Amino acid sequence: MRHHIHHVHPRYKKRPWSQNQQTFAAALLLLSPSLVGVILFYLLPFVEVVRRSFTDAMGRRFVGLANYQAVWQNNAFRIATANTVKFVGICIPLLLGTSLALALLIRAAGPKSRPFRSVFLLPMVIPVASMVLLWKVLFAKAGLVNTLLDIANIEPVDFMGTNAAFWVLIATYLWKNSGYDMILWIAGLDRIPVAQYEAASVDGANGWQMFWAITWPGIQPTLALTALLSLINSFKVFREAYLVAGAYPHQSMYLLQHLFNNWFLNLELGRITAAATLVVLVLLAVAGIILMIWRHIKNI
Repeated sequence: MRHHIHHVHPRYKKRPWSQNQQTFAAALLLLSPSLVGVILFYLLPFVEVVRRSFTDAMGRRFVGLANYQAVWQNNAFRIATANTVKFVGICIPLLLGTSLALALLIRAAGPKSRPFRSVFLLPMVIPVASMVLLWKVLFAKAGLVNTLLDIANIEPVDFMGTNAAFWVLIATYLWKNSGYDMILWIAGLDRIPVAQYEAASVDGANGWQMFWAITWPGIQPTLALTALLSLINSFKVFREAYLVAGAYPHQSMYLLQHLFNNWFLNLELGRITAAATLVVLVLLAVAGIILMIWRHIKNI
């Protein structure tokens, strides 16, 4: 009996997956729950927000760009936008510089600095209610700061009723987020080989020369990530400001988050969806610029 052997063309043979394909499939499987959650709870609601920004308050009648025109002509939106841009433009550079300085000091201190890492992270785990209470104790009209100013024969300051409220808000943001950014900087510093510093020290380089020649180029990829996360966290300062000063604080600290909250309470859904769409587009543009700079730095 003859056995017929059928030769399968190599084109139709089932090829084994490569290691990269297996890694990608495993990563996709592990990330799928998070991806589904992002799509259901973030992406689809945002698509609905964009759709409603072109409709009336009920979301039924198409009104074109009327909501966007109403937003641009709204004086409160202009004030809130200017304050938010000013807040981000001031606090982000200050936060990056302060946290980097802390990271360099912590790293220079060596193993003795480990307890301080936890201390700097404490503001992140303190409940918001406790933070608000601390803020009121410090900056109220009869608070601790004004008491110390009065002892020093300096005129007390109405921190929450004058332009000083804006700087109190910045100080609170720096106090709360410096420890988090410090940890990110330390992670970037740990990636720099110690041998580079040892070689530079043998060649007679001082601290500033080693910083600009070794440390600064080595932490530039971390700079992009830290700046992006700091930008996102800057929009979370609303909780403290709202609990202390309410929905209508002093004009200097009236941010977009206050405006959106007030519009939502007044059911002005057309304007809030249009304004939210504009803010998201601006944030995406800024994030895109930061990522482009990051990729450029990596390719240098």
